[in-house]
Amino acid sequence: MTTQAPPAKLSDEYEGRTGAVLARVQALYPKLIDLSLDRLHALLGKLGNPERSLPPVIHVAGTNGKGSTCATLRAIAEAAGWSVHVMTSPHLVDVTERFRIAGKLVSEDALVATLEEIERVNGGDPITVFEVLTAAGLLLFARNKADLVILEVGLGGRLDATNVVARPAACVITPVDLDHQAFLGDTLALIAAEKAGIIKPGVPVVCAAQHEAARQIIEQQAARCTAPLWQVGSEIGFETRDDGSLCYHDPLGTLSLPAPGLKGIHQAGNATLAVAALRASGLSVPDTAWAGIARTQWPARLQRLEGRLAAQLPEGWELWLDGGHNPNAGEALAPSLAAWSDRPLHVIVGMKQSKDASGFLRPVQRHATTLHAVSEAGQHLALPVDDIVAASGGVALPGPTIAAIFPRLQGPPARVLICGSLYLAGVVLKQDGSIPR
Repeated sequence: MTTQAPPAKLSDEYEGRTGAVLARVQALYPKLIDLSLDRLHALLGKLGNPERSLPPVIHVAGTNGKGSTCATLRAIAEAAGWSVHVMTSPHLVDVTERFRIAGKLVSEDALVATLEEIERVNGGDPITVFEVLTAAGLLLFARNKADLVILEVGLGGRLDATNVVARPAACVITPVDLDHQAFLGDTLALIAAEKAGIIKPGVPVVCAAQHEAARQIIEQQAARCTAPLWQVGSEIGFETRDDGSLCYHDPLGTLSLPAPGLKGIHQAGNATLAVAALRASGLSVPDTAWAGIARTQWPARLQRLEGRLAAQLPEGWELWLDGGHNPNAGEALAPSLAAWSDRPLHVIVGMKQSKDASGFLRPVQRHATTLHAVSEAGQHLALPVDDIVAASGGVALPGPTIAAIFPRLQGPPARVLICGSLYLAGVVLKQDGSIPR
């Protein structure tokens, strides 16, 4: 399953010296997505197979919650005193966000040097941009000492570039839902089969509560691989106390865990997956490390903004940002929005082309005092404002931009939520001056 990328759009995602290298890569093989492992295996062979020289790896797939689960894993591991490498995608503002080397974002100099080395070694062979970025992360991880690697799947799982790691310490599958149907299939069962493709023989698997069709596929794949499977709602359970703290249990016993640092009722589930993955992996985690759950940070996941953009709102107002962009993300947001009933809520939505805008909006707009549609300059592959208005059933007001909406927002203290796209989130973080660190 492939699609042609619009080459002129590469600069929307990758800028500067990094963008120049990746533009040359794209010229070699200008497909945005081409799910296969053959090209990357060949490249990694030329690089000395860095994927075989990594610290223990936790591999995370799923539709929603991957980034939050990875962030919680990192926070716990660092609270344990471990040095941690992390690869996530997409980035919000700068491509260096995708790679943490022993806890710190990679420098542009180090990333460019690694990409240029890979470009030389590749020798002009066909390769996609994401495959080169994955190779860069694996090479950086292999060359720098750490105690743990956290690896987030880019798209799907079975044929995703990150699936070249043959034997991780544990695999995680977050909630599976409809998204990227053009590449993964148009049913939950087909999508779940792609996500379950990260399961490896004998490697422990930790799985979120799933729709029945997805659950059956994941169970079948785990059984074929004789991979121990812990599922939320079965082997894993948790309860949220009144203060937000968690009572957690799994086959190894029970834990009392702090309230997640990430906002949103759904974050308890992501924290649970992170804890279960570390315990199932067999890694020795000190009891003091679970305190890291409360210190977890991850941008654009129900994030309170307090910078330049927030200062443009009336006194006493709050500005929030969330990158959720599919129906499952909308459903996950809804309970948190319902809990905000103490004051008016003004929702500003911008979305990416090809996303199910009506499916995302349906659970969200029920809680909105006003709903606005935007398309910002620099927002990669932005869905036109008129299409968002139509997806809302004509309820949304055309922005058409955040700058045009803010002066219209007046009255008693209220909340503003900007949501619908990680690409929009990156634009908003720039406008607010809240650049990920």
